[in-house]
Amino acid sequence: MEIVGATTEQMKRNDHVSLDIDKLKESVEEELKTLHAFSDKCSIYRVPKRLRDSKEYAYTPQLASIGPIHHGKEELKEMEEHKKIYLQQFLNLSELSVKECIAAIAERETRLRNCYADNFENISKEDFVKMMLLDSSFIIMVFLKQLSPSFRRNNDRIFGKPWMIKEIKIDTCLLENQIPFFILDDLLKLSKRQGGCSMIELTRDFYSPRLGDSWVPKDILEQINSSEVEHFVDFLRKCQRLAKQKQSKPLETLTAPSAMELHQSGVKFKLGSREKIFDMNFDFHKGVLEIPPLFLEDETEKLFRNLHAFEQCHCEGGYVSDYIATINFLVRGTNDVEILAKKGIIDNWLSDNDAVMSVLHDLDRGNFVSSRRFYFADVVGGLNKYCRKRAHKWIAALKQNYFHNPWVSISVVAAGALLILTVIQAVCSVIQVK
Repeated sequence: MEIVGATTEQMKRNDHVSLDIDKLKESVEEELKTLHAFSDKCSIYRVPKRLRDSKEYAYTPQLASIGPIHHGKEELKEMEEHKKIYLQQFLNLSELSVKECIAAIAERETRLRNCYADNFENISKEDFVKMMLLDSSFIIMVFLKQLSPSFRRNNDRIFGKPWMIKEIKIDTCLLENQIPFFILDDLLKLSKRQGGCSMIELTRDFYSPRLGDSWVPKDILEQINSSEVEHFVDFLRKCQRLAKQKQSKPLETLTAPSAMELHQSGVKFKLGSREKIFDMNFDFHKGVLEIPPLFLEDETEKLFRNLHAFEQCHCEGGYVSDYIATINFLVRGTNDVEILAKKGIIDNWLSDNDAVMSVLHDLDRGNFVSSRRFYFADVVGGLNKYCRKRAHKWIAALKQNYFHNPWVSISVVAAGALLILTVIQAVCSVIQVK
């Protein structure tokens, strides 16, 4: 191969490239002038692909779009007419005019947009404000109607069809289907007929009957201030914030014995409080692992997934992600599910133990945790340390093989007594001979 110099054709191509670079430079510089910076105040995100791909429908609204991420989707347009009806009812109830509501939202437009990880520059100011007005008034009226049937009309299709309000409740728990909590709070405060009910109280009363005390404790309003709530997913996560906060600690190894291995080492499983799902503790001296009940069905799986997605996007580690990892340490096979189910720790409404194992392992797929800051490091570390002691396994084997029921225990004691008597008799015989 001989390369002496560039040909005429190559020089022309190089000139052409040079001209394209100049044009591209001007284009990029023009785009940089109109660049819209992303806000560091965002709290509403699109679910990462690594999580969404495992079960997309768990993150996608089925009936009502709330906020801009799923706004305008064809399959959700039917609910838009209901939103207009609820807006009219909100205006009548609150004695506010459309103009007053629009002005209140327009004043907060920049702050509202900054709550989203996306800029949504394709949505005009007018369309964005209108969307927020319809969605926020819709949510307020749904919450009010849930609180008191007196707010419902005879022809209310949503509350006239139980499946619809159930579906809407689930849709409001999805990370991609959120609007900032402060705009709901502000609009309700603008109302001239509040009736003394705050947005945080409405939120508690909306979720509590369906999700129960395990997700929304009765005394939660004493622990949460409305000004610190980002949106409904954040509210549900804060409901699980423990009164006695654990300190995240380094984890020696990112694994732990399974439930079967713990059982064989003599660890006793204890059903924990129903009010705090993530309040898991291990007493090393007593060998007792305390785990709150885990109720598994389609709705709770969606809750777990969206709390987890929010934490993965918004927080540097946290108890939801670390809880999912810890539960998956314990459950590696159907025999592990069976052990925890017998103790009431896993309340299975799925088809079988295989289905439970599949759900738990799917939840852990794409789960990023930090071994340097692990919320249940004391639990995992304690379990590993407990199982390393051989004496615990020997004692457990003795109890499980020979003292697992009264009849076997009596047989063992009788056999032992017989052996002792035989030895004594032999000794006495030897002494007599002498």
